[in-house]
Amino acid sequence: MESFSQRKGIKPIKSVIQIESMDEDLRNSLWNALTIYDWDIVKPVPYVNKSYLMSSSKRTDVRNLVNRLWLHYFKEPIDTLEGSWRDIPYRIRKYFFSCQWNEVYDFVEFVANNYPDQDVNSEFMKHCNFFLERELSAYRFVGGKITQITSEEQIVEIEEALEKAPKTANIHLKTALALFADRKAPDYRNSIKESISAVEAICKQISGNPKATLDQALEELQKKTSLHPALKKAFSSLYGYSSDAEGIRHALMDESNLYFEDAKFMLVSCSAFINYLMIKSSKADIKL
Repeated sequence: MESFSQRKGIKPIKSVIQIESMDEDLRNSLWNALTIYDWDIVKPVPYVNKSYLMSSSKRTDVRNLVNRLWLHYFKEPIDTLEGSWRDIPYRIRKYFFSCQWNEVYDFVEFVANNYPDQDVNSEFMKHCNFFLERELSAYRFVGGKITQITSEEQIVEIEEALEKAPKTANIHLKTALALFADRKAPDYRNSIKESISAVEAICKQISGNPKATLDQALEELQKKTSLHPALKKAFSSLYGYSSDAEGIRHALMDESNLYFEDAKFMLVSCSAFINYLMIKSSKADIKL
């Protein structure tokens, strides 16, 4: 069945944050990283100045990498490498652009751990991480391994909040997601602001007070449900910046450097908290 967010034209979150797929932009970007750090060493291309052509030791490094690919990754007969080494990038390219999304990550990780020059590997992984973040991949190089940094559970929380949150909170969440997912010019500061505003919106509805803070909403819930005082205090402390008072929120928004991980944390956390508040409100017969 089509979800609310899909009916409203919101791109499925699994497509926004690439968790079980890989779009053309991401695949192309990772190939470009491979081209810059590996294949250009053995095959000059038009945009590379001839002075860039590497020394014989670098060419040896690439040959060693290719041998390892044939022996341990493709597991192909090594004598199929006979012929022009200039053809090797094309043969690998054909595989790269036809394999499954997860195999792209397998291949990129193998290259990063099998090129003989560790300085090149380090720069290659940094370059890949730049592209992975820019294209909203759920994965990054961590400790030399491609690691998932966005879980299925986090995706589910965002999807559920987008589908079920009341209108005002939903508008803020949709805006937060759009600002976060803008690949050309992501606005992490305002995405964070919209995530917090979504929590504020549902708190006002729970309390029936258009100026209500999170504390007031939690107080209303505690009267009508079995919300534990310690849990109430924890939520109140964690989300203190959702009030209009001076404090954490303003300090956060004044930060000059806010990143992907900051905005993602707020989007996931606020979505999860909205889902929690909706469940508690339902049990307390509070209509939203």
